[in-house]
Amino acid sequence: MNRAELADFLRRARSRLHPSDVGLTAGARRRTPGLRREEVAQLAGMSVDYYTRLEQSRGPRPSRQMLTALARALRLTEDEHDHLFHLAGEEPSRREATGAHVRPGLLLVLDRLHDTPAMVATDCGEVLAQNALSRALSGDVLARPPRGRNMIRRFFLDPAAQELFPPEDRPQRAREQVAGLRAVSASRPADPEPAALVAELRATSAEFARLWDEHEVAVRRAATKRFRHPAIGILELDCEVLVNSDHNQQLVIHTARPGTESYERLQLLRVVGLQNLAPTDP
Repeated sequence: MNRAELADFLRRARSRLHPSDVGLTAGARRRTPGLRREEVAQLAGMSVDYYTRLEQSRGPRPSRQMLTALARALRLTEDEHDHLFHLAGEEPSRREATGAHVRPGLLLVLDRLHDTPAMVATDCGEVLAQNALSRALSGDVLARPPRGRNMIRRFFLDPAAQELFPPEDRPQRAREQVAGLRAVSASRPADPEPAALVAELRATSAEFARLWDEHEVAVRRAATKRFRHPAIGILELDCEVLVNSDHNQQLVIHTARPGTESYERLQLLRVVGLQNLAPTDP
């Protein structure tokens, strides 16, 4: 691990970003250009002290998951992503260099969606990035351990995940999750990721196993979903799924129709739900 080079690379990557580049408000006038350390730490889901030590060449060797989070927070290109791994003494695998790394252009679109929940996920359900309103609606997925960031796994294995939907909607949501995963699994028969997820869920969830055996298939596209928020109530949102050119990452956007009660509740969520997510000045 080259601590000095890693520290210099992180500082330079941070200095070239403006808060608006990552969906944050600028706040008070800044003494130096770029993001603050606490803002990078917030975006990467790590403590400010941990990130500060990395920039001061005295931090521990970051894990692969932490390096991936830093690459997303700093909006690194694929080449910069690989360079970050090399500086930390890690070899970037093909999957981390392509499938799990969100391209800066896609993150730029995500950051511009201030008034609607949006996230980037793989076609196997791994959440890679969320905007602030998505975190307010369904929780900060990236703050969970790596195994807890897959929407399909959580839906069938974590009872709290199903609480996000009204009880009468959950059977349909379950069928959609299974049908979508079957389409992905069939389209990539040589890829171990969807096969491993299917095998795990068939062994651990009787509901998933039953639905899998029914052999329904459906590619994830536009839909209307109802979400259940503990403070705001029920929100009926239109879901649009935009797929990147490699078809392995999806930008999922939820919108409310103007004039509806759900639209008013979404505006309220922007105020109530984002209060704890706003950056603070030192």
